[in-house]
Amino acid sequence: MRKQSLKLLFMLLIATITILACSSNSDDSDGGTGTTITLHEAFSDFDVDETDIYLDGSTVVIETTGNPNHTTPYWGSGHALYVAPTVATNLTPSLIPGYDGSATLRVPSSPTLAGSTTATSLGAIGISISGAAIFNDQEGNGDLSSAVVSLDYSGGHIGPAEYHYHLEPKAWSDDDENLIGIISDGFFIYGRKCNSTSTYPTDLDTSGGHTSTTQHTMTAEYHYHVINNLYTTTGRYLLFAGPYTGTPNAIN
Repeated sequence: MRKQSLKLLFMLLIATITILACSSNSDDSDGGTGTTITLHEAFSDFDVDETDIYLDGSTVVIETTGNPNHTTPYWGSGHALYVAPTVATNLTPSLIPGYDGSATLRVPSSPTLAGSTTATSLGAIGISISGAAIFNDQEGNGDLSSAVVSLDYSGGHIGPAEYHYHLEPKAWSDDDENLIGIISDGFFIYGRKCNSTSTYPTDLDTSGGHTSTTQHTMTAEYHYHVINNLYTTTGRYLLFAGPYTGTPNAIN
């Protein structure tokens, strides 16, 4: 009888330890606050072949190949995704297969607006859903006008080391509400139209951002849009000129 009691007690102890262990594991991703952190639904639009996105505690890690998942002359003749130039009249000599554009961006799972804005700088300022980088409205030490002739139909080119977009990426977004990608401060950027109104938003701040619902959430949240103003030197729409409204994180 005593052996049976001891056996039952031992089994209850094991069960209790197991429950506590499972409970502890469910809290690991948020520092033990008891709230489960999940990836934002918008991340489901990113190309899974070009990007790997996962949680590291309360941080979202976005790893990308840096390669676009669509056609462009910058793949080079003979590549399956090569297409002859239709817009660019003076391509840069570099080709996508000749460069390693892989990069990693780490952003908070719940980004917040900063107390002040931060100007964008040269280099990658975001990662698109295609896998390629997002750049601002500058080219080298000057404005984008000097590089317009090298931009493909999707507003992208190579320089200095990776394929990237300066303009509205027509490969998947052209005067619509589609998700473009994520800016390095953790906020998403969408096309020129807003899902909440099905038309161009009229309440954008100087960065092209506002707070509203999107196709990815029924709760209003801050996000950017491609601003519906033509960039005069291109006849197209700038993707993102900034400034950041959140705190930018390094893309490396």
